[in-house]
Amino acid sequence: MSGAVIKKLASAIVPPALFTAGLILIANGTLSRGSAGELFERTVPILLFVAAMTIVTELADNAGLFRIITAWLARLGTCRGRGRSQAQRSLSGRVMTLWLLVVVLAALSTVFLSLDTTAVLVTPVVVTLARHARIHPLPFALTTVWLANTASLFLPVSNLTNLLARQQLDIGLAGFLQLMWAPALVGIVAPLAFLLVWFRKDFKGSYTAPEIPAETDKPLLLISGATVALLLPALVSGVPVAIPASIAACFLVAVFIFRRRSALRLRMIPFQPLLLTMGLFMLVAALHDHGLGAALARISGSGNDYLSLLQLAGLGMASANGFNNLPAYLALEPTAGSAVRLAAVLIGVNLGPLVSPWASLATLLWHGRLKSMGINISWTGYALAGAVLLLPLIPAAVLALWLSSGMPG
Repeated sequence: MSGAVIKKLASAIVPPALFTAGLILIANGTLSRGSAGELFERTVPILLFVAAMTIVTELADNAGLFRIITAWLARLGTCRGRGRSQAQRSLSGRVMTLWLLVVVLAALSTVFLSLDTTAVLVTPVVVTLARHARIHPLPFALTTVWLANTASLFLPVSNLTNLLARQQLDIGLAGFLQLMWAPALVGIVAPLAFLLVWFRKDFKGSYTAPEIPAETDKPLLLISGATVALLLPALVSGVPVAIPASIAACFLVAVFIFRRRSALRLRMIPFQPLLLTMGLFMLVAALHDHGLGAALARISGSGNDYLSLLQLAGLGMASANGFNNLPAYLALEPTAGSAVRLAAVLIGVNLGPLVSPWASLATLLWHGRLKSMGINISWTGYALAGAVLLLPLIPAAVLALWLSSGMPG
């Protein structure tokens, strides 16, 4: 049996099997009903948000929105070349400029919307952008997934772990920014420096921008574009993000029922990543009911000095890659004991999920989007690159936190 077949079977069997195992843990009392209820209350809304955003993205893409956006982005980084006539002139630009536009798009989407939104919404945009420019999509795709994870320290809305930490700390937006701004900057700058060195040859080329495509169903395109445009500010309005995302998804489904029913497919909902994530949640919650918290407390340290914070962040990084960043955060949250230590946990679980494919839901969604677009990623290469980046990234981010929090004094 080939490796590809084994991977396909594993991706089809493991998520529902893990979810079923979680339900069995609840049924036999291994995971208490109280712990399960608290877990579902904290995590189901974000999973609903992810499912709704995936539907919105799929339908907007079917309406042609991403093709229009990518064509415009490609033309933003160009200048008109010289020719004998206006008709003979073409728009050309540098790949480096195009990559910088991708960086801005992915970073802003992650900071102000969420890492899962970036994985779902930005990935098809940048891949299509690379294809339009006739360049390899790997540098753009890797930039997107890395920034989806590492740029998610800035605001509470950037990552569900941040929202949970903000609730635990009982601080406002200003307080969260004051605590996290320094490691958040490291989380953006370090991956970009790594990518610049790794893909320096790929970024030296030039490209020709495509023509703006003409869509056959302009009303559907306009409705989809308006829906996405209205959704984005709603996601940062303070309303629970699942509500506007679900409304937008239901509205677009209704529109497509009347205008393009054939585009509606059940597989638009990312069942496999959602089942896998929920199964991991229940497994970790059950372990927490049976002594995981005490075990973690013994190895997570207790101080606010640099090495203690690095120890806690490293544990968060390892836990995220072993299980998933959200259950890792839920497991480590009780061991923090101070604001700066909880910030170290966030560094580990937000910046750390760069090795295993299941380390964050955003990575799973990103991979699903790439597969749907016919792009295969080597998980071995992905894991090695992520591990190399994490070696300097986590210590540098913890150092930034330690210095900015005033702990040295």
